[in-house]
Amino acid sequence: MAASILDLIKNQVAAQAGNVEIPAQAKNTVLNGLTDSIFGSLTQTVAKPGGVDLIKNLLTGKTAAASSPITALAGNMFNANILKKLNLGSLLNGKLAALVPAVMGGLSGILKDQDGDGDVDFQDIIITLKGGNKTQAQKTGGGLLGGLLGKILGGSR
Repeated sequence: MAASILDLIKNQVAAQAGNVEIPAQAKNTVLNGLTDSIFGSLTQTVAKPGGVDLIKNLLTGKTAAASSPITALAGNMFNANILKKLNLGSLLNGKLAALVPAVMGGLSGILKDQDGDGDVDFQDIIITLKGGNKTQAQKTGGGLLGGLLGKILGGSR
């Protein structure tokens, strides 16, 4: 498993974008824009009341990626920040916009009970996002998501 949620997103973006012919001059912008939009959607969601549960439901597969508000936000961000600026035409824009739910679907189901306590909780999110290494995740206080939540909640994560 990848070392962080950003690595997971980048891997999914690369895998899904391989099915769409993107003009060479726009490829880096599109791939980076997809990654940034999805990551941005997750970071904005975690800051909202109930956001951790939305992320948990998406990453466990409880909520379908296509119907997740996280996916909708990522799609809106990608459309506004990348597709409108690149103006690659409606057909290609449609194919590129369809990558957002595909990438989010690829992230769905990655979260499982990692610590063996019988449920998926915040600790499991931390362990998963740190690459499944329980000890390292606990030592670092949860890495990326833990750091975000720590800042938001005012804790020392």
